Amino acid sequence: MDEAGVLTDGEARELREKLVAASNKHQADIVIVTVNSLDGASPRDFADDYFDYNGYGRGQTHDGLLLLISLEERDWWISTTGSAIYAFTDAGIQFIGERMISTGLSSGDYTSALTTFVGLSDRFFQKAATGAPFDIGNLPKTAGDLLMWIVLGLVGGLVIALITTGRMKKQLTSVQFKKQACDYVLPGSLLVSSANDELLGRNVTKIAKPVESSSSSRGGGSSTHTSSSGRSHGGGGGKF
Repeated sequence: MDEAGVLTDGEARELREKLVAASNKHQADIVIVTVNSLDGASPRDFADDYFDYNGYGRGQTHDGLLLLISLEERDWWISTTGSAIYAFTDAGIQFIGERMISTGLSSGDYTSALTTFVGLSDRFFQKAATGAPFDIGNLPKTAGDLLMWIVLGLVGGLVIALITTGRMKKQLTSVQFKKQACDYVLPGSLLVSSANDELLGRNVTKIAKPVESSSSSRGGGSSTHTSSSGRSHGGGGGKF
C-alpha cells in the first residue's frame, strides 16, 4: 500500500508480486505501507491498527507482519502478529531496520530498502521454522561480517608467518646475546654460603566482581503488547 507514492507503478507491481509469493509460502500476510503522515498517532499504534482493521493476518492467530514507512517524521515500524511474533524477535526487527537503512531507506532508494525487507522476511520465517529464530547472538551474517573474517584471517596468517620466520632466523644464529647474568657464570665457580628471604612490603589490590544484568533485552525473544483491537502484537522500529 504505497500511499506516499515513493514507488513507480512498475516497482510497486514487482514488489507486490514478491510479497504475495512470500506470504503464500509462509501462510502469513507480509504487508508494506508507506504514508506521508501518521495524523498524530504513534508509529506502533498506526501500524497495529492498519494491520488489524484492514483485515490482514492469516488463520485464527492472524499470522503476519506489517512494515510501516512514514515520511513525515522519517519513522519505520514493524508490527507482528501470530507466528510472526515468534519469527521476528526484538533483536531481529532491529537488524532488519538497520539493513533497510543501509540499503537505501535513508538515501531515498525505497525500492532497494523494501526489497531487502521482503528478502529478510522470507529468511526469518524459514529460520523460525527450524525451531531457532534469528535472535541475539544468532543474526544473519552480512557482507561486513564476511569482510571482517577475511581481514582477521589475513592478519592471523601474517602473525603465524612472522613467528615461523623468526624461529628459523634464530636457528641460523650461532652466537646470541645473553639476557641473564648467570648465563655468563661458569658452572661450579660460584659458591653461596648462606641465603635469606626478607619481606620488604605488601600491596593488595581488590577488584569488584561484575554484577550480571537482569535486562530483558539480553535474554532475546519478542516483547508484546495489546493493540486497540485487543490483539497481541510484537514489533519495533526507529528513525531513518
